[in-house]
Amino acid sequence: MATAAEEPPGLQGHTGNSTGTRKNVSAEGPGTSSSQAMKKTIGHRGIDHTGETTYKKTTSSALKGAIQLGITHTVGSLSQKPERDVLLQDFEVVESIFFPCEGSNLTPAHHYGDFRFKTYAPIAFRYFREMFGIRPDDYMYSLCNETLIELSNSGASGSLFYVSRDDEFIIKTVQHKEAEFLQKLLPGYFMNLNQNKRTLLPKFYGLYCVQAGGKNIRIVVMNNLLPISVQMHLKYDLKGSTYKRRASAKERDKKVPTFKDLDFIQDMPDGLLLEADKYSALCKTIQRDCLLLQSFKIMDYSLLVGVHNLDQAREEAGAMAVDQRRPQGQKSLYSTAIEAIQAEAGSMGSMDTEDRTGGIPARNAKGQRLLVYIGIIDILQSYRLVKKLEHSWKALVHDGDTVSVHRPSFYAERFQKFMCNTVFKRVSQKPSPTKKRRAVGHGPLRKTTALQHQFSSESKTESEGDSVMQSGRPDLLPNTLPPSKTVDKAAETTASTSTENSASTSQTPPQSVDPHRAQHGAFEESFGSEDVISLSDIVPQAGKCSV
Repeated sequence: MATAAEEPPGLQGHTGNSTGTRKNVSAEGPGTSSSQAMKKTIGHRGIDHTGETTYKKTTSSALKGAIQLGITHTVGSLSQKPERDVLLQDFEVVESIFFPCEGSNLTPAHHYGDFRFKTYAPIAFRYFREMFGIRPDDYMYSLCNETLIELSNSGASGSLFYVSRDDEFIIKTVQHKEAEFLQKLLPGYFMNLNQNKRTLLPKFYGLYCVQAGGKNIRIVVMNNLLPISVQMHLKYDLKGSTYKRRASAKERDKKVPTFKDLDFIQDMPDGLLLEADKYSALCKTIQRDCLLLQSFKIMDYSLLVGVHNLDQAREEAGAMAVDQRRPQGQKSLYSTAIEAIQAEAGSMGSMDTEDRTGGIPARNAKGQRLLVYIGIIDILQSYRLVKKLEHSWKALVHDGDTVSVHRPSFYAERFQKFMCNTVFKRVSQKPSPTKKRRAVGHGPLRKTTALQHQFSSESKTESEGDSVMQSGRPDLLPNTLPPSKTVDKAAETTASTSTENSASTSQTPPQSVDPHRAQHGAFEESFGSEDVISLSDIVPQAGKCSV
């Protein structure tokens, strides 16, 4: 394997006057207007004197070109290898190819500068892509046919993010420790995907490295959680922590800021309301994914939540100005939010867009219709010594249970509780019309029983009062009112009983009649008589059964 010292000067010296540079300058927007902002760097990401984004001093346009050349070559060469089962040693394979700018027998000429392209575990990742229904030609066409789109709002991690033109894939630069951890994670990731393809965890489609200018730029290809064709009115990065989990003033000034846990609690105290089946499926998926992450000793991950407000979009545009249809050549399976939680796209007010974009239908406290896009991100953080020290230090100055860095078991439990109790909530079920009619039908009967119990409780003992309460229990009453014949007979029996009691005790007011005895005797007689439930009532030609 070639070392960094063997590499040529690099990519950045060949793209200063390219057209892609000028496009990126305009795409950066207000963030590059001041000279101080142009010189500022976040991690390995920075901005050069022309205003173009750089990563490890390599311009973004050159990096995009190198990525596309490398993926085109590695996918093409991989298609020539026969299909076979994935072996344990396949997870440790690293293939390397050198791309001189003048070209070679295996590589085309280019103007990005000399670089070396590495592919990690190509056989294993080919298997992952096949599991999600991604064909090699579709994968290569999506990433390499057109220029990648750079996301300007890439967060505070210092990483660069690119998205394919068809909204299918996203490319992220990762650190050396994250790439190394993903390599170690691949066997367990392989096992989990075989057991369950529906998951909110990231779908990794490839791990690569671009060596240029003495630097190693590692990238990972994943599924795109937030399609750029859909306007996100709200976006949250949620961990279940409250320690310093509020968006900064600088973040709030962005066009689409990424809010955090405390912002969500303040903005949406009632949470996102889901139908019962979707709520149960979502919580079950989160629980299963958190159990897997805990077994790998992974923590500090987040739930990325994008909210598209359908009603607000209609009010702003007058009509659906944004085409929310997913590309017709959708390549990846189980990649949308609604597919990941094993739920069908429901009605929630007859929304007709969730099937096209893969969002989960929901509502807010105002009753507005929403489409929610979710996924677990940043799973390449293991609970190593550095994280243990970070948690110990934060616990000294703040409540240890509220900080984001915590041991994996506690982190997973807190994460689940916050998502299923605070962020997402079940819509209260409305009673069916049948139950309403039954409630109305039994209403006067219950009310009469309650009044009788109130009048008789003054002259009855405690035990008699308990029996009256028991007779008034609605669960002991029949589901439907008795037939008219039964009601008439019960009324006659009640009237005769009341008359006899009045004759024996002439001074006793009518309120002192034992309602429990009268009502219970009426129902007992009505249910015990053959006239109430008789085979001849159902089948007129049939005779009565004799024992």
